[in-house]
Amino acid sequence: MNILHTRRNLPVHQQRDEFLALYQKSQILVFVGETGSGKTTQIPQFVLFDDLPQSNAKMVACTQPRRVAAMSVAQRVAQEMDVPLGEEVGYSIRFEDKTSAKTILKYMTDGMLLREAMNDHNLTRYSTIILDEAHERTLATDILMGLLKEVVLRRPDLKLIIMSATLDATKFQKYFHGAPLLAVPGRTHPVEIFYTPEPERDYVEAAIRTVLQIHATEPDGDILLFLTGEEEIEDTCRKISLEADELVREVDAGTMKVYPLYGTLPPQQQQRIFDPAPGPRKPGGKNGRKVIVSTNIAETSLTIDGIVYVVDPGFSKQKVYNPRARVESLLVSPISKASAQQRAGRAGRTRPGKCFRLYTEDAFKKELIEQTYPEVLRSNLSATVLELKKLGVEDLVHFDLMDPPAPETLMRALEELNYLACLDDEGELTHLGRLASEFPLDPALAVMLISSPEFYCSNEILSLTSLLSVPQVFVRPASARQAADAMKDMFAHPDGDHLTMLNVYHAFKGDEAQHNPKQWCHDHYLSFRALQQADNVRLQLKRIMEREELELVSTPFEDKSYYENIRKALVSGFFMQVAKKDGTGKTYMTIKDNQAVILHPSTVLSQDAEWVIYNEFVLTTKQFIRTVTAVKGEWLLDIAPNYYDIEQFKKGEARTALQRIQDKMKRRDAMHKSKGGRA
Repeated sequence: MNILHTRRNLPVHQQRDEFLALYQKSQILVFVGETGSGKTTQIPQFVLFDDLPQSNAKMVACTQPRRVAAMSVAQRVAQEMDVPLGEEVGYSIRFEDKTSAKTILKYMTDGMLLREAMNDHNLTRYSTIILDEAHERTLATDILMGLLKEVVLRRPDLKLIIMSATLDATKFQKYFHGAPLLAVPGRTHPVEIFYTPEPERDYVEAAIRTVLQIHATEPDGDILLFLTGEEEIEDTCRKISLEADELVREVDAGTMKVYPLYGTLPPQQQQRIFDPAPGPRKPGGKNGRKVIVSTNIAETSLTIDGIVYVVDPGFSKQKVYNPRARVESLLVSPISKASAQQRAGRAGRTRPGKCFRLYTEDAFKKELIEQTYPEVLRSNLSATVLELKKLGVEDLVHFDLMDPPAPETLMRALEELNYLACLDDEGELTHLGRLASEFPLDPALAVMLISSPEFYCSNEILSLTSLLSVPQVFVRPASARQAADAMKDMFAHPDGDHLTMLNVYHAFKGDEAQHNPKQWCHDHYLSFRALQQADNVRLQLKRIMEREELELVSTPFEDKSYYENIRKALVSGFFMQVAKKDGTGKTYMTIKDNQAVILHPSTVLSQDAEWVIYNEFVLTTKQFIRTVTAVKGEWLLDIAPNYYDIEQFKKGEARTALQRIQDKMKRRDAMHKSKGGRA
């Protein structure tokens, strides 16, 4: 009854009848609801109960850009509907599916719906599809919108609802053939905004100082602090907790509980952010408060009641892709004005609030862009192109995206897939491409996994692929860096980081570790959560391999070619990410675009390897390559002859696709002439 009372007080409830009238009348509906209006939890339920009598056992799907939101919202809706999570209400995210044959309402990441569309182009299992948080404009959301725009024409019985928290609704309306619009106001109170008089030199320091100042001087109310990534958040949480304890002793402030929030946090820890704030330490004392230190997940995807103060340093981590250098990096970048407004709005949910922006008013007006650029304009599109090909989209250039990417980005993606043999020279999907698209992985990783049986090490490459799909397995706390490095050296393999990670995984699965895995990971400075996740990922990928009849084999460990075979298999996927030692002996040059790079300090590889493959290109103050393994030059020629031409190889260069196609045309012309034909 309490839950029902809360639901009836949500702004979206007041417009239920108006929404249902529009929903029944139109096939596509654009719905704008401020964050906190209740749209994510209530609209799917309105649809479900309205749709139930005539749904013919079809489901209602509600997509979320983030895994965290899909899990936590599904849990909340299951509570509201009074059903166990995973039965009538379930969720589906990458490498985790909590649904059953009973499921009628399914929350899922937009990427998962895309994967379903690969095998069922018309999405016949669904009667209504709700695209939530469409304003976040992730890569998967944009492709889904383009795809669903075509599906609704083929399926007049399919209903589509586009939900967004942004005011740029007219763009969505125009894109969806002038669909009707319904706007619901959020439950907001006025928010007072403060700027810093001068730019801050260190935003993390300034953020910690601001949080402590609020705690010491402001009335009751919880604090939400936005930061950029896991490491930064964990570090800040620790510092705030230490300082808050001191503050309690000095000025008799209330207790402060600090909770981190980011995408890779396990669900039970994410739930702690909804715990009530601590009470007074002694009768008549000051109330405590909670501080949530979060990435931009808390900007729109999650609503946390009780937040009265928001601290906004003005930064977030964004994926940025340079098609010329073919490098994708996560960079800390200034947010947009729209994001800044969303963040400030979080403070006015339960009562009038305050937002402390750690930048000047001038910077807000003149330096921040209006809207964040859609992800499709700043991503490597090779996985996307493969998905579109599998979805049956032949004409990629004219595929109707809301914001089409630069032609160069598309060309690079086609070139990369052509080298990986996922597309042929005509741009058609090959057998390998079809197989690779079955795996929820980056194309290079998928190709490496599919090729691994040829090198007699598919078991090991399966473990490595799983480890590369999860966050960092090594933990290096600031207070015990030397001890952590010493432990890492125990697992280190002289040939590089991939084999070191494999050693870690084998040790984790060994008898000693399995006795008490959590304690073992703690003692060896390893992330139990990441290794557990890798185990789960491995299981799912193994199922796909078995389904596709890919053999699971290993070279005997005693055989001296055991590690060599694994390194060769790594080359089959990462032959485009190769660097060669330059003349100085200190730096490396990347083969594809001649960039000078150095090995990341975290690598265990000894410096004498002439050729290396790398997993990541990291741009900080210098250009680093991270997760590196030594390979031999001749392997590159054997395994990737399409990419490496012997003459250019001697010069340390890679061929371009254009050169390769020109060579092929020359050979074809020569053949025609020799037969007396005309070229």
